[in-house]
Amino acid sequence: SSSLPEYFVVPSSLADQDLKLYSYSFIGRRMPVWSWNHPNGSALVRMANIKDVLQQRRIDQRICNAITRSHPLRSDIYKSDLDKCLPNIQEIQAAHIKLKQLCVNEPFEETEEKWLSSLENTRWLEYIR
Repeated sequence: SSSLPEYFVVPSSLADQDLKLYSYSFIGRRMPVWSWNHPNGSALVRMANIKDVLQQRRIDQRICNAITRSHPLRSDIYKSDLDKCLPNIQEIQAAHIKLKQLCVNEPFEETEEKWLSSLENTRWLEYIR
């Protein structure tokens, strides 16, 4: 995938041929990327959706098992679909544009309450929280 870094962490229990085979199943060939590790055993792994719904469970289970076996504390995996609970990039960009317009175009001499309400309506603070 041209959008992945040149080097990234891969669980040692996944063979190269498995990675190549699985990569075709992910949207944009975006294999799971181990992004962060915590001393308490937690790991953050980002991955794209799997194209083939019928293969999704098998591939997902294989990769999750490999991550669990590779992790020093072998902690259980908690998965969260961030597409459902986080804004997409277009929503964040729109909020940023609204924030810039508010800061540049809206005179602060107006009532503070109106300005704060306008700030809230940009959703910028919600997104960066």
